Amino acid sequence: MIILLYCFPVAFILEQPDLSTSIVIMLLFCSIMFIGGLQYKIIGVILAMAIPASAVLLYLVLQPNQKILEPYQYNRIIGFYDKDNEEAARINYQQQNSIMAIGSGGLMGKGLNTENVESVKNGDYLAEPQTDFIFTIVGEELGFVGGVIVIILLALITFECFWTGAHAPDIGGKIICCGFGSLIALQSFVNIAVVTMLIPNTGLTLPFVSYGLSSLISMYIGIGFVMNVSLQKVKLL
Repeated sequence: MIILLYCFPVAFILEQPDLSTSIVIMLLFCSIMFIGGLQYKIIGVILAMAIPASAVLLYLVLQPNQKILEPYQYNRIIGFYDKDNEEAARINYQQQNSIMAIGSGGLMGKGLNTENVESVKNGDYLAEPQTDFIFTIVGEELGFVGGVIVIILLALITFECFWTGAHAPDIGGKIICCGFGSLIALQSFVNIAVVTMLIPNTGLTLPFVSYGLSSLISMYIGIGFVMNVSLQKVKLL
């Protein structure tokens, strides 16, 4: 039953299409099931089935005439390792400029809101950097130090969610807190991995940092739930 409830919203997200968000939700579902107390025996069986199935799916996806992914999604994956694919190279142009910007920031960066004409942002080499590629601007303007500070802050928020979940008075509060903490961790990892070109390009916001009202509101709603759980007291018998 719970799998059906999970598949219903994921089907709508895939229809958009939005593969990256669907993958994050799948990983989040696995995390919540584990937090909820899923037996290790069941986890082992699922992994034994999922690993070979994933390998077969990956093989089918990488075929030239595959019908599973959209053409742009296929080119993003292929272009990640096939440098001779011109279409893929055009799609990966944003990532190439992103790592160039982060590298040019050095240790301390070029300064917040820099007027430097050599800035990748000021040269309009990044399309809409305030959204999915905001970490690129952090790396360029605030340098390695600024990037590490942002990562530490996100890690502390994630840790606080898990700590609150560990001290929740019931399993419902534990799942809410640890589930939201997992969402922040997964989404942050994917976003930063994309802008640093560790994984193929995909669009996911950086929690609490990227521009976008709907993303920001949803994150603060989640934090509100976590804070509510933290205010609950364990009932004494």
